[in-house]
Amino acid sequence: MNNDAVVVTGIGVMMPNTTTAESFWEKISGGSSQISRITRFTEETTGLPVHAAAEISDFDHHPFLPDLSDGHARKYSREILITMAAVAQARRDAALAEGDLDPGRLSIVLSSSRGPLSWWQSAISGTDHGAFADKGAMFRGLPGTPASLSAIYTGARGLVTTINNACVGGHQAIGVALRELAAGSSDAVLVGGHEFPILPEVAKCYLALGKGVLSAERDDPARAVRPYNSDREGFALGEGAVVLCLEREREARRRGARIYARILSHRSINEADHPTTMDLTGKVTAGAIVDVLADAGRHPDDVGYFCAHGTATGYNDIAESRALRALYSERPLSQLPPISSNKPIYGHTFGVAGIINAAATSLMLHHQQLAPTINLTTPDPACDHDHVAEGVRPVAFDLAVSMSFAFGSQTSVLALGAA
Repeated sequence: MNNDAVVVTGIGVMMPNTTTAESFWEKISGGSSQISRITRFTEETTGLPVHAAAEISDFDHHPFLPDLSDGHARKYSREILITMAAVAQARRDAALAEGDLDPGRLSIVLSSSRGPLSWWQSAISGTDHGAFADKGAMFRGLPGTPASLSAIYTGARGLVTTINNACVGGHQAIGVALRELAAGSSDAVLVGGHEFPILPEVAKCYLALGKGVLSAERDDPARAVRPYNSDREGFALGEGAVVLCLEREREARRRGARIYARILSHRSINEADHPTTMDLTGKVTAGAIVDVLADAGRHPDDVGYFCAHGTATGYNDIAESRALRALYSERPLSQLPPISSNKPIYGHTFGVAGIINAAATSLMLHHQQLAPTINLTTPDPACDHDHVAEGVRPVAFDLAVSMSFAFGSQTSVLALGAA
């Protein structure tokens, strides 16, 4: 086993109106919501009370994939091209040149909750009449294709795989990457997620769970997602791809790489309880946090920030607040560590959510600033503690924890440190 620290050296982002790590940080730190009025479907055409989403529009892959021929690109879907662009951008941001490592020791591990659902929807419904007209149909229909085609494009010959485990999948992909690097099987791992769920069928799944899961905000889409607020009513759908480049610190410093943050440890557990709710005592999540910090040789009192799952749903927001109360049972609410959610910026991206958290937290550690929870005006009394509601906050801290939760009784926590 190689015990060298693992660091984030590159961040690739293909999200709504966001194609660089710099623009991602500007929107996360500046509280600039990318959620707007939905265009993919309307209540008039579907009867669904869904009016807001974070959509990518007018994507052109050419600036990000200059070596991809148009002939090949025509066989790929929009989702594949966006994900490939994020993978290539992460490697580019890491300044990891072709000759910097053995291709057999470069791996790609991605996460996606639903895979190419939009392609299947259009192919099966017949709206895409040419869906099965060429050999590209085989590419477009597989959940693992974005990772595989990214490997071909970037020359990665190590482990290439895709994890499918709802909203904890992004964290779990990082966990796989950590094990690859610790075992010495890979020297660099491009780890990320891709999700494109803005479809009526996906909306119906969440609407079936009842009021307060999928936001019905009509008048002000930018305020559709209001975590911890007393009038919160759920999340908005978001789409895109985010990828990190992870390397062992010794090798990253040897080649003079810029380091955003350290990935210290990861724990993923199953509560083995109710499949669609969370532990509302807070004790299970608090225990997972204690364990992941112990793995990193740290203590809860060292944590300077928590990056929340923060879906603006009733159970999630209260469960996260109770986890902090359980973890710091001797502290008054006013002394709990700060916690914030980025869901009001990019919506809920499911398989990408944990990666967005890791990227956002890495940049917070890098800039020594905390990104805010926007749209928080009247806190729910059950969640009334420090959510960085005032805007970006300068702060000195060297330890953060990211949290992810998923249907199926899944809980995942990730510890990150300053570089």
